[in-house]
Amino acid sequence: MIGKRSDFITWDEYFMGIAFLSAMRSKDPNTQVGSCIVSKEHKILSMGYNGFPRGCSDDVFPWSRDGEPLMTKYPYVTHSELNAILNYSGGTLEGATIYVTLFPCNECAKAIIQAGIRTVVYDSDKYADSDATMASKRMFDATGVRYYQYTRTGRKIELDL
Repeated sequence: MIGKRSDFITWDEYFMGIAFLSAMRSKDPNTQVGSCIVSKEHKILSMGYNGFPRGCSDDVFPWSRDGEPLMTKYPYVTHSELNAILNYSGGTLEGATIYVTLFPCNECAKAIIQAGIRTVVYDSDKYADSDATMASKRMFDATGVRYYQYTRTGRKIELDL
């Protein structure tokens, strides 16, 4: 009798992989962030990436990080976490887990908490010392939202599309 494969990917690898794949949809020339929301039963509920709201052309709105505020991307871009939450149409996200390639800002943390998401798995925490990230962690701690950094396995996955 033949046994099952032993080299299959873990749930964390699978869902973080989908978050990274989602990030590849972003047209932002500087920062591409992706998210994947998953149920307790390991079912994918929603995905998102950072970009402009539906109907706001990415050929018309600015992608710049510097300059006059209204000529930068910041007032217009929707973050991946909020996009994933807004993209969900199946009822409640209560108890779900969100996999995200970059630790959530304070605005996304509020949405995560309000949506009932209970766990955040993140890859990068490159803005750990920023006020926005420190506020996120403070809110997560106060509300019992668990968060932990994804442990990279070093596994290479190649897709031929």
